[in-house]
Amino acid sequence: MATSDAPIQQPANRRDPSSTVELSESECLHLLDGADVGRLAVQLPEGGVDIFPVNFVIDEGRVLLRTAAGAKLESLMNEPIVAFEADSFDYYEHAAWSVVVKGHASLVVDHNELFRLLNVELDTWHPERKPYFVRISPASITGRRFAIHRRVEP
Repeated sequence: MATSDAPIQQPANRRDPSSTVELSESECLHLLDGADVGRLAVQLPEGGVDIFPVNFVIDEGRVLLRTAAGAKLESLMNEPIVAFEADSFDYYEHAAWSVVVKGHASLVVDHNELFRLLNVELDTWHPERKPYFVRISPASITGRRFAIHRRVEP
């Protein structure tokens, strides 16, 4: 995925814990493009919600992940409206970011698209075979960069 070369805004004062910067959609996608694990929130068929850690990539402006059969896939097929979040922090810079994607998850079934996706670098941490590709088409992408405050013990 091509990412924007737009500069990423830093909090006005990285040591000020109240310093927060709202990120543009292109900044959010750029940050997501550099991350490899996020959290997928789904509505369960029997009610309630669950959150799954997932490896992912950004592909054509959408979140792409792989999964096996089970609760996550069943939930996505039953209720495709999802939320996805990834974040990171830099302890030395006292800065963090968080990006939330809300949208519609769909199973990739087109054979030509599946063939193309076999060439996308999408490794998973879990050794289980994950034959299903799921794509999240964003309805909204929001993010923020903020200073983190940690007490330093003497």
